[in-house]
Amino acid sequence: MTDIHAILASMTLEERVGQLFVARRPQDDAEAMKGITDYHLGGFTLYACDYEHRTPEEIRALMASYREAAKLNPFIAVDCEGGRVVRASKFPAFREMGFKSPRDLFAEGGYGRIDTDTREKCEFLRDLGVNFNYAPVLDLSGNPECFIYDRTFSHDPAAAAVYAKTVVTAMNECKMVGSIKHFPGYGDNVDTHTSIAHDDRTMEQFMTCDLKPFIAGIEAGAPIVMIAHNMVSCMDPDIPASLSPAVHKLLREDLGFEGVIMTDSLDMNAITLYTGDRASAVQAVLSGNDLLCCSTYWKQVPAVLDAVREGVISEERIDESVLRVLKLKAEFGII
Repeated sequence: MTDIHAILASMTLEERVGQLFVARRPQDDAEAMKGITDYHLGGFTLYACDYEHRTPEEIRALMASYREAAKLNPFIAVDCEGGRVVRASKFPAFREMGFKSPRDLFAEGGYGRIDTDTREKCEFLRDLGVNFNYAPVLDLSGNPECFIYDRTFSHDPAAAAVYAKTVVTAMNECKMVGSIKHFPGYGDNVDTHTSIAHDDRTMEQFMTCDLKPFIAGIEAGAPIVMIAHNMVSCMDPDIPASLSPAVHKLLREDLGFEGVIMTDSLDMNAITLYTGDRASAVQAVLSGNDLLCCSTYWKQVPAVLDAVREGVISEERIDESVLRVLKLKAEFGII
């Protein structure tokens, strides 16, 4: 049995802070290796460009090199939702056909087909050295014109709740880390990759509709909840949800989630337009996130380290999140 407290006690401050980051893999291989050895990153996120000009054998070897170089085995994460958002499976060198969207799968064979496809995804990803899939999407949308629509399963909260339970259960049984997203529900808002999204739905709407699949996912044992960048007026009108202590309080205290809370990418415009030149990772840690998704780790990691050394962030706050991350890695056989 992995003694995560002993591991924590053996780690330097730099190693502990690094574990809180899952960063986009740099395109330069040497820089990527420095992310593991010098910044002690908790993991990498791979995009389509990481697979496009490589073979499966080359990817396996590359992922093995990161595991060999790391003091603690890293998360190797991808977005493999199915449909529009897939990474490796879109290339014939990796799979004959890209994974289908949840809506298409359900039309083919209901929740049974969803379950089978989830397990196929897990096997496919694990074979390539991936241990973390940013899925399932639990946002609700009934508007085909909406940015998030084709990534969602349904606009019906009851149907999406069954979908959540189906996917989370299958991923857990396959020992594939998953993250239910994008809490508290994207809705039909603008794309936070490009702009700040203001969400004026009422708390009653969230409780009776958008939170239902997230509650089902949490009850099914989702290990991670990823928080959106929408500014949700009924929860916190002034701060993006991913950086809001009030939203984290809702998730922890009202919904009873005890697992890992993760930000969506801190380099999306909804955050950079809000924070300006300030390092968003510092506020992300202070608000209660355990894992920080970003590309600019060379800026964000030192900012968090400086905040700890200056007393802005306590070491106890860092250790609280590191323990959750280590527990998760141990439970899924990563360490």
